[in-house]
Amino acid sequence: MKFNVTIDRDEDGIWIVECPSIPGCISQGETKDEALKNIEDAIAQCLQVRAEMGLPLTLETRLIEVAA
Repeated sequence: MKFNVTIDRDEDGIWIVECPSIPGCISQGETKDEALKNIEDAIAQCLQVRAEMGLPLTLETRLIEVAA
């Protein structure tokens, strides 16, 4: 499965990665590569927990256009 993730850096330089389609699925790392590897593990674990709890695996996400 493929998932979109967001990548950001906090004020301390730590890379924060989040999977918007899975509520609460967030990870981090000292490097971008480390953070991306960590989110792969987090996604797998979040999907497993959601399945065990009988929750939908993901939420619907959409790309929308906003006039600026």
